[in-house]
This record gives sequence, C-alpha cells and structure tokens, in this order.
Amino acid sequence: MIVCGDDALAHRLAGELHDVYGERITLLVPARSESPQQLTGRPGRAASLFGRVTAAVTRTPAAGGQADHLGRPEGRSIRVVETTEVDDTVLIDAGVERAAALALVHDDDETNIRGALAARRLNPRLRLVIRLYNRKLGQHLETLLDQAAAVAEPGLDPKELDAATTVLSDAYTAAPALAATAVAGTSKVVQAGGLLLHAVERTPPARGEVADPGLCTLALLSATTNDPAGVEGSERSGPQGPLLLPDDRAVAAAPGRGTVALEAITYAGPTLSAKRFGASVLPVGSLFSRRLRWSLAGVTAAVGAIALATWLTTGHHPLHAAYLTLLDLFAIGDPAVDETTGRQVLQILAGFVGLLLMPVLIAGILEALGTFRTATSLRRPPRGLSGHVVLLGLGKVGTRVLARLRRLDIPVVCVESDPEARGIALARRLRVPTVIGDVTDEGVLEAARIHRADALLALTSIDITNLEAALSARSVKPDLRVALRLYDDDFATAVYRTLRAAHPEALTRSRSVSHLAAPAFAGAMMGRQILGAIPVERRVLLFAAVEAAGNPLLEGRTVAEAFRPGAWRIIARATGSAPLGRHAAGLVWQLEPDRVLGAGDRVLVATTRRGLAELLGRHPRPPRQDRPDTARHGMDRP
Repeated sequence: MIVCGDDALAHRLAGELHDVYGERITLLVPARSESPQQLTGRPGRAASLFGRVTAAVTRTPAAGGQADHLGRPEGRSIRVVETTEVDDTVLIDAGVERAAALALVHDDDETNIRGALAARRLNPRLRLVIRLYNRKLGQHLETLLDQAAAVAEPGLDPKELDAATTVLSDAYTAAPALAATAVAGTSKVVQAGGLLLHAVERTPPARGEVADPGLCTLALLSATTNDPAGVEGSERSGPQGPLLLPDDRAVAAAPGRGTVALEAITYAGPTLSAKRFGASVLPVGSLFSRRLRWSLAGVTAAVGAIALATWLTTGHHPLHAAYLTLLDLFAIGDPAVDETTGRQVLQILAGFVGLLLMPVLIAGILEALGTFRTATSLRRPPRGLSGHVVLLGLGKVGTRVLARLRRLDIPVVCVESDPEARGIALARRLRVPTVIGDVTDEGVLEAARIHRADALLALTSIDITNLEAALSARSVKPDLRVALRLYDDDFATAVYRTLRAAHPEALTRSRSVSHLAAPAFAGAMMGRQILGAIPVERRVLLFAAVEAAGNPLLEGRTVAEAFRPGAWRIIARATGSAPLGRHAAGLVWQLEPDRVLGAGDRVLVATTRRGLAELLGRHPRPPRQDRPDTARHGMDRP
C-alpha cells in the first residue's frame, strides 16, 4: 500500500493500514530539512503514528528521495520516502507497478489529481483512493480513471473496476458526526447511496424498566460517565470503557450503562433547497423598517381621506376626485382660485401632505438600497438570538458542518478570523450570522451571543485555539455543550477529563476529523465500499457492504452464527441488484437468526476496524473457539 501526503489524515491512514490490516506501507511525504529520525521522533502528528511501532529505523537509498524502514517482527513495515513531488520516478521507486492500492491524501486537490493520472498510467489495475474536497469534480474523475483502466486492461473484472477508483472527502465523511455532536437529541447519522441510518445514545433505564433495543444495540457506553478519572472520551477500551457490538449477555450484565442503539431507518425526503433555509430571494417586507412602513401607511391614509373629502364636497366622480387629489399632492394641479372654500382648503392640505411624503419616499429609497447592499454582506448576530450553535472555523470541515446544520434548520452563528475563508461565501449565501475576528480576542465570543447559545463547535485546525475557545465559552456559560476538534488522543482524553471534572453537568466531546475519516479511506484501499462511520465516544463503528460469496465467515452460516460480538454484526440484507453504497437498494432489516447466508447474498454489517480487517481480509480466518473472553466482553481485539 502506498500513501501520499503529510498531514493528520496521511498519518492516521498509514497507521490504520499498518496496525489494523497488517499491510506493508510506503509513505511518501514532502521533503523536510530535518532527518527522517527527527521526523519519527518529533512530537506531534508523525510521532503519534510512529510512536506505536516498536522497531529500529534503518536507512536505505531511494530514487527521488530518502527512505527509512520502520519494521515489526512479523515483517510488516512502514517505509518513509521523502520527495519534492509525486512524479513517475518517485511512484516507480515506491513500487506502484506492484502495489495493491495508492492513496493520494494531500491537502491540495491538484496535486492529488496529478498523482492519480500518473499512477493510473503506470498501473491500470491499481486501486486508487483520492482525497478531493470538490465532490462534483470527484465524480467526474472517478468515471475518467475507471474508463482509463478499462481501456488499458480490456479483461479487467467488472468487480475490480467498480473498486478501481474511489474519491472521498475527509470533511464530508466527518461532517455528520460533528453536526450531530453539537445538538442534544440529534441522532448520529450515516447517509450514503440513499441509505439513512440513525444511531442514538440512550440513558440507562430506570429500575424495573426494560430498555428498547431498537433494531439492535450497537454499543455500551462507558461505565464512568460521572467519574473524572474515567476513560470516556478516549479511544481506549476496557471493562469500564465503551463496548462495541455487545451480545445480549453483555447488555444484560450492564444494566446501569447507556447504550447506542440503531433506532430506525426512514426516508428523510429531499434536502431543503437554499431558498428554504437561506435568503437567496430577499423578502419584500425586509426592504423597509417598521417605522417607515407606519409612516407610509399614515401618508396613504391622509391622501385617501383628502380624496374622499374632495369627492363629497365637489360632487365629481370618485376617480376624478382621486386624480385631483394626486395632482394637488405633487403640486402639479391648477390653483383652486375660483373654486369653493372647501376645495381650496383641501388643496392646501394635499400640498402639505405632499411635503410630508417627500422625506418618506427618500427614506424608503435609502433603506431599500441599504438592504440590497447588506444582502451581499455578512449578517451580524441578532440581539434576541438564543438557542443557537456557535461554529468556530469556516475551513473545509466547518463549511461542510455549516451546510449540514442548516439543512437541519438549526440556527448557527459562525466565527472566523479570515474574511477570505472557504466557508465565508456559503455563510453569505445562506444569510448565516457571522463574526469576523480572532476567537482569542476579547469580545468575539460575546458578539456571537455565546451566553445564549446551546452549543459550541470548535473546528479550527489548531488544537490550542479550540481549547482556548472552549475554556472562554465555559467561563461565560458553564453548562454550555462543547465539541472540540482535537487530533492527539492523549491530549483529547486529558482535556475531556478536566472539563468534565470542572463542569460535570455540561456535555463535552472531542472529535478528530482524521480519526473519523481514516477508516473509510483504509476500507476503500482494501477494495470494499464503506458506507459511513459512527463515533462511539472516541472510538468508531463502521458500516460496510459485504458480499457473502467466497467468505467463510459468512457464506453457509446463519445470521446468528455469523455474528461476532465485539467485531461485527449483520444489520441488513440487500434485496436489489445494485451495489450498496453506489445506488439506493432495498434492504431487509428484520432478519431471522436462523436464516442461512448464501453465495448471492449481500449484507450490510456494523463492524469495528479490526473486525473489518478480519472479515474483509484477503485471506479471511474462521472464528477461533478458544477466545471466550472476546464473546463474553465484546472487546475489540487484534
């Protein structure tokens, strides 16, 4: 496996493939001034990956860059190659002609596209996983590269062709979980190919009550919810930590623990258009202020009264009386010198009302121009706003989360320090109130009405900025729900425990975009379509589509026999012929436990990362009978 990139996602992905799937990895990173030994020992992103690999570092020459091998006793290794750019020479040296898969996860879309075109030319059978923010461009690129593979290899298996190119977005993959974290009571959602899966956290049932498992129980939450020294919020598991995919005995043995249940699968209907939750079409009523509308109504009533009096005093037709009044109003009528006294008085009153009308018309014009002018600018948070979500950061991730929150009709106030950030245009188009300023400056959070907000989503790429924003917001409103984007798990665990100890009544969550997205990228590199991921505290459950044919862990077994507690569980069976994850397919959710899975069955499974590695490995291993602790505790074991 080859991974190209040098950010959090690249390191997470390499670690995922190395630790979970046991693959040999070549990691292509941009050339640095420090040596590879300093790269592996430097604290931060690289150290979080390589610190888990216990091995000696040996240097070997590599064309186009420097290389190091971080090996393990079983022979699997991570080879680090430093290079200035990903060209044909570097890809050939990395072994692209013999590789099974290549992931291009640079932060720059153009770099990834250029590398994908070169790799497809060098190896038509290579499985490509490309990180692109532009999803529309990604769909066209998928078709182009698959067609290129079919032309270069006419005998390529259609199943291999279907998995030949996968374009993913880390921001789009992580957005549902981040948006769900910000709102209490909002279900965790996985949406792909017409499928909508809801997973909801449930509190422990009262004594004597029976918890409703829904379609199935996906996880048991940590038993240390009120213990500041607990492990909730960490990726680590244990007897007191989260248990993924427990069996009925494990659920019965933990009556005081919360659960994550798959509650219901329903059709969500079409998403709201921009006109529904934005203000792309400006309402006429917002052109004029209330005071101006009242002034205009008063002038109109006065004109109507004068027209009525003119009709009664002169005996003219009502339309002619109204016409005379308008002429007098705009001072273009003949003087009523030879008219009756009543007509003369009414003409003077009409002229006076005309004088009053002029400033009203000028004010209306100025207000209309000002309204149209501010329609293309950012809105300020209204004074009476409350119950909203404060979204900090409008980069790639923040933009995706903002769009999802607005589709749910959740009020949002954005805070962004860069007026040219990617999400500013979306916030302007959706008429979302936005505060431009550094969150560390005094008064910025107050301008976002943080004291009246329900939740804070800190989604900048800087951990310290997110932490500082959370602490500042909690000082203003101690019971505020907070979700922080943090990369390092040890740091996230320490932050979570401290915030929970200081504010036990408030909800605190930490999320890592790379941690949420890396399993989907790794699964695509293994040649399987992962439909989505659901976070359970700081661990992840995956939903994947699996063919039963040729898999000894599924084919010929009943649904009950195929269930591996702590590893995987069959959720549904597809009834249509379309591949899951690509198009909407009919699904059967109520499966009989004694139904035998045949070669033609395609199933949807909920699985852990290690469970997916075993279930979808190139050489699946049958379940061992000498591992009772796995079934008993539902633990996620290697």
